Amino acid sequence: MDSSVATASSGQKDMLEPPSLDQQYSDACTELEQPENPFIFRVLQEVKLDSNILIKNITIKIAGNNRLLPVVKVTDGDFQVLAAIFSNNLFLTGLDLRYNLLTDAGAAQIGTFLEDNRSLRYLNLMFNDIGTAGAESIAKALHRNETLTHLRMTGNKVDNKGGMFFAAMLQINATLRKLDLGDCDLGTQSLIALATVLNHNESIKAINLNRPILYSEEEESTVHIALMLRANSTLIELHLCKHEMKNFGVERLCDALYENRSLRYLDLSCNKITRDGVRFLGKLLKLNNTLEILDLNFNRIEDDGAFYLSEALASHNRTLQALAVTNNSITGQGLVALAEAMKTNQVLSYIYIWGNKIDESACVAFADLLESSRLKPTSTDVEPYVVDGVTYLAELSHGLKRHYYWTPSYGEPDNEDANASLAIAPVAEHL
Repeated sequence: MDSSVATASSGQKDMLEPPSLDQQYSDACTELEQPENPFIFRVLQEVKLDSNILIKNITIKIAGNNRLLPVVKVTDGDFQVLAAIFSNNLFLTGLDLRYNLLTDAGAAQIGTFLEDNRSLRYLNLMFNDIGTAGAESIAKALHRNETLTHLRMTGNKVDNKGGMFFAAMLQINATLRKLDLGDCDLGTQSLIALATVLNHNESIKAINLNRPILYSEEEESTVHIALMLRANSTLIELHLCKHEMKNFGVERLCDALYENRSLRYLDLSCNKITRDGVRFLGKLLKLNNTLEILDLNFNRIEDDGAFYLSEALASHNRTLQALAVTNNSITGQGLVALAEAMKTNQVLSYIYIWGNKIDESACVAFADLLESSRLKPTSTDVEPYVVDGVTYLAELSHGLKRHYYWTPSYGEPDNEDANASLAIAPVAEHL
């Protein structure tokens, strides 16, 4: 009697505890006649399966740029095995495959996997070798997929035609909330198509269109994006880094944002914006009450641009929480003006200034902000120190999205000090 009860209990335990993922992986490799990838095996070995697995959100990170483990990068054949073991696992909500060797053939398998998957919400494919055909496979799979909310295609050269496939997908898919097509070699045609689709799309909350390949100086894509911002009422986060944007484009965007009531995060970094373009932004900030993050890093706004911003922030705007103006040829005068604006504006809590022409007056101004606790040490990218009675500033590894392209070898990859945008206006839990 006791023996049979013990056997039954043992049997129930076996039923509750599925085979470990590394064992499932080994079995699938044997069945599909694929060689085992030791890096994948080690990552899966660390995932613990238990009876509470279904109530957990598990993101499995098989990133090819992992510096803590010996890496054998994931290939198309490796993904075939991963798809086999994850196809019926409802606990998998995130899969990070960045910096691997997946090609269009692997993207076709990813597409098939996405068509049938009912649990995956986050998929990171940044900097693989996926091209236009692979983009078509993934985009068409998302016509049917109803669970994925965040897709990163960053750095895959899907080109203009690939961008068109994603634009067509956004006309059908109503689940995706965050789409990253940065560094994907999009062209003017696909940018305009994406902007046109976003006129009516009500699900996308964040889109990254960084570094397209543009051959015209007339900023047609910026004009269409501005028109979209007039009509769109759901977009929260917009990245337009490296768009060759000049003051004309900034003026078009500002005109549109007077009517927009949803955008909270605007990234205009690495463009050709000067003080005249920031004059339009300063006027906008006096009236806009939704924008919370403004990224102007790596432009050329100079002191006059800093004055326009500080005037708006000191006396009018009370919604902007983060301002990034690193590497903008601002001297001590402009930086002091921004520091003074923070004394009267209690809402602006994050400011990043490194890479400008920092003199002693700027060092003292920001040291005062930090010493008075008006500015938290984790909310800026500088730290004061004194040598022979003179105050200097040292750089800190803090910012809005420092870990966008890479993850640190220690600490949390989505640390909020280095990625403050996740703390202020999060659309998803990952950059």
